[in-house]
Amino acid sequence: MGELVLIVVNGEIADVEAIRTRLNTLDIAQVIAVDGGSKNCQLLDLDYDVILGDLDSLQPGERQALLKSGVRVEEFPLHKDETDLELALLYAIDQGAQEIFILAAVGGRLDMTMSNVYLLAHPHLEGVHVRIWHGDQTAWLIRPPGDEIEGQQGDTLSLIPIGSAAQGITTHNLVYLLDGESLYPGPARGISNVFTGSHARVDLQQGMLLAIHTPGRA
Repeated sequence: MGELVLIVVNGEIADVEAIRTRLNTLDIAQVIAVDGGSKNCQLLDLDYDVILGDLDSLQPGERQALLKSGVRVEEFPLHKDETDLELALLYAIDQGAQEIFILAAVGGRLDMTMSNVYLLAHPHLEGVHVRIWHGDQTAWLIRPPGDEIEGQQGDTLSLIPIGSAAQGITTHNLVYLLDGESLYPGPARGISNVFTGSHARVDLQQGMLLAIHTPGRA
């Protein structure tokens, strides 16, 4: 398998056309449909190489047709410790993925949405570039020493500490600057910063930051 993997979950596709446009920029080596994410693949006119999960989101007829279609199926028990998306991420890593994009990780269940986002902090994903796309928004995890972020003047960037305090944060080319400071779980200080140019930089000494980039002023 190549380095770039697309994982499609069973959540909401916020803007089909925006996602299709963004997908055209990727050189995708493999598409993994996570359970009912196969329906989102159909919505996006995506052929998937693997369907993975407990398949509980599929109707019996859909499940039988899938098993007969020749698509590779990685089926797991309904009762397990991991979510289907977690299993898909671990599967992609085992296959050698170095870059992963996740679609439809946001949905009607708040617990599943939060769990999907927090999977970015999974220890097995360290060293792998993993991004969640929701419409034109992008979420990813920043670990030390930090990250360079492409965008446009006026774009919105939010920085949210994950797990514990994120320390030694210095920001560049943002309206609200941090200079060796800390962000703590709870207070919303890192929300809705604004690009002052075509890129920004976040330096980080310790901890993890969930970064969410939104084109334009959110």
